[in-house]
Amino acid sequence: MAFDTAERAPNLVARLDAELRHAHPRTVIEAALETFGDRLALVSSFGSESAVLLDLASKVDPNIPVLFLDTGMLFGQTLDYRKGLAAHLGLKDVRDLRPHYQDLATEDPDAKLWQTDTDACCNLRKVVPLDLALEDFEGWITGRKRFHGGARMSLPVVEQSDGKVKFNPLANWTKADLDAYAAEQKLPAHPLVEAGFPSIGCWPCTHPVEEGQDVRAGRWLGSQKTECGIHVARAPGAVANPGGDI
Repeated sequence: MAFDTAERAPNLVARLDAELRHAHPRTVIEAALETFGDRLALVSSFGSESAVLLDLASKVDPNIPVLFLDTGMLFGQTLDYRKGLAAHLGLKDVRDLRPHYQDLATEDPDAKLWQTDTDACCNLRKVVPLDLALEDFEGWITGRKRFHGGARMSLPVVEQSDGKVKFNPLANWTKADLDAYAAEQKLPAHPLVEAGFPSIGCWPCTHPVEEGQDVRAGRWLGSQKTECGIHVARAPGAVANPGGDI
């Protein structure tokens, strides 16, 4: 369900962002939960940096719904990591979101759409399933950070997007902050990090990077694409795909 009134959302977002723009990530999560209660979800890829946000959230409330996009093209290591990390942190409501079988059969029957149209593939396997799942929520938490570069360099801590309120608790944190927290809490690392994958998505479109390269340089290598689409705002009333279920 979208946020109730066109006026309340911008005012609420402006107030929350002003209050939380320099707050500790845990404080941001606590404020998000206080504001939206059971209408709040956390979206996680269970990727290379995900453990920090998930650990912080588990310490606030392990019952926060965690939405995980299982695209059908993830590394096996990511699927194993998702199960192990959720159990390690005591997360009680991790929901696996998958593309609808009928949509796959119609739009990507040979699972080769990524070879010809990465935007359409991401839309089918990520954007549509997440949009459908988020209909049950008014606010959601992301793991984006400014140090990832690109459009994320101006990332606010709280923002409005597609009728929802999005919280970015780690927006201000650097890579050093993440590493220090992970070490302090003894968080298990994604097994592909040591293989040179600082950012991990689907296996066809994720590559290792050279030392010193941008953290997301291995995503959609050789193209201008930098985002899968779930963080790209659409025009009011627009939908990613009108059909399908999770």
